[in-house]
Amino acid sequence: MYKSLRAQTLLYLARPHEGRPAGAVEGPAAWHGADLAGRDDWQIRLTAAQIDECLAAVERAQSGGKPLHRIGRDDLPLPTLAPVLAACRDQVRHGRGFVLIRGVPVARWTERQTELFYWGLGHHLGIPGAQNAQGDLLGHVRDQRSGGDIRYYRTNRALDMHCDAADMVGLLCLRKARSGGVSRIASSVAVYNELQRRDPEMAARLFEPFWFDTKGEGGIPAYPVVPCRYADGELRSFWQSDYFRTVEAVPHVPRLSSAEHALLDAYDAIANDPAFRLDMDLEPGDLQLLSNHSVLHARAAFEDWPEPERRRHLLRLWITLPASPRLATRLRRLASLLAVSGTAARELLRTRLRRLAPAAPAR
Repeated sequence: MYKSLRAQTLLYLARPHEGRPAGAVEGPAAWHGADLAGRDDWQIRLTAAQIDECLAAVERAQSGGKPLHRIGRDDLPLPTLAPVLAACRDQVRHGRGFVLIRGVPVARWTERQTELFYWGLGHHLGIPGAQNAQGDLLGHVRDQRSGGDIRYYRTNRALDMHCDAADMVGLLCLRKARSGGVSRIASSVAVYNELQRRDPEMAARLFEPFWFDTKGEGGIPAYPVVPCRYADGELRSFWQSDYFRTVEAVPHVPRLSSAEHALLDAYDAIANDPAFRLDMDLEPGDLQLLSNHSVLHARAAFEDWPEPERRRHLLRLWITLPASPRLATRLRRLASLLAVSGTAARELLRTRLRRLAPAAPAR
């Protein structure tokens, strides 16, 4: 069962919460980029045998003749790689929050074959879900060169630090840009800890709602989101400062205070500090897996090749991960899901009522 954009977003935002942490949040997710830049223990390179397994799996999936949306994990058998993927999922969910897998043989496949592989691999990790209101399940990240009001990831511009509305995001690089386009990540746990160290009162504001600009997706123009939730020793964060700012254009949304603007600026500055961020220049065949609960991601602007067949191209998956088996966590998540679903229903009703209300007479 694939998640609609609304269902996946609500599940993602339904984070368990028991109260603000008393101090700094410890654990492997509280890493600093400067400490990892010279290491490679966050990287996994596929072996020759694992590459052969991927090639054979794609041949089998293709021979079955199923359309892409009907391909599941059983259609892409990965007997030796599946345990590696399970360990990666555990690292993303409970560990550092990210993994880079290198050596996926994208140069030996057509684009269609790469899609089959990546879609099937997604089912080994969790449940793929929609990435936009059109229900696209497998995203193509490239510069559309069409201008107009399109999503930023479909341009060549820089993307600020943010999270996506799914437990995990995966990016598989098919081709890189002529120059630029570096992937940048930072630990949202480390960013929170630093903000808490500098200004505890400012950090406390992260546990209260910010209005979020939905760009009309989900049928509502704006939705109140709490950036940080904390339970079971884990800090789960959702960050989209661009959309926390642009939401001020929505008529019924209150304006940000000077203190709230200062918070957004401070958080972004810490996340982009070279001491906190980690840069990755993704090569063809690199697969980056990130937690949207504990890792922020961004992209540098890029200059692409003039030839269409050489232009930067990545495939993206948004994945819902299996829920925690702990009863207390499941109950907290259920309570949160009821709360965020109720808020969504309320905002949807308010939006419809505003559309039905007669316009004010012109003066």
